[in-house]
Amino acid sequence: MNICCMRRVILVHGWDGYPEEGWFPTFKQEMEAQGFVVIVPVMEPADAPQQEKWVPQLAGVVGTPDEDTYLVGHSAGCITILRYLEGLPTGTKVGGVVLVAGFTDNLGFEDLKNYFTTPINWDRIVTHADGFVAIHSTNDKYVPLSHADTFKRFLGAKVVILKDRGHFAGSDGTTELPEARDAVLKLAGLAG
Repeated sequence: MNICCMRRVILVHGWDGYPEEGWFPTFKQEMEAQGFVVIVPVMEPADAPQQEKWVPQLAGVVGTPDEDTYLVGHSAGCITILRYLEGLPTGTKVGGVVLVAGFTDNLGFEDLKNYFTTPINWDRIVTHADGFVAIHSTNDKYVPLSHADTFKRFLGAKVVILKDRGHFAGSDGTTELPEARDAVLKLAGLAG
């Protein structure tokens, strides 16, 4: 099988995340069952997300992006993906992006300010993916629902609001997130 033409998903964990956290293993298994190659890299340092370190790591994992590449982020993984897309050359596209508990400012955390030293260039980002889905929870203690509105406004993201799912973290007891799987399948044209 030719790896260049295989659909692949790269899942970027969030702050203090790791590849075996929460819903990631189930998501990986489900996507592999659908024929996707799934990569869940360890982002370093996991306990201190930094744009200058995480974005190049993601770029290294992605290699050459194409429309068979799907990016899924959780929390700080989402802004990492957005900053990665922002820096892609004109005309380069991925197949789609799923943002789970994503945010568009530092949420009051000093440690996240490094991602927001320059304004987000939404006009560039939107040109680098065929579609966006934003998944949020009604009771996320870190990320207000207003961030979903921002993704809808600037990226044309399809917004999925789930009731009482917290921050979708392993510590919230989230071990499955079929909505993320379904979002990728829809972006890939494999589900209605």
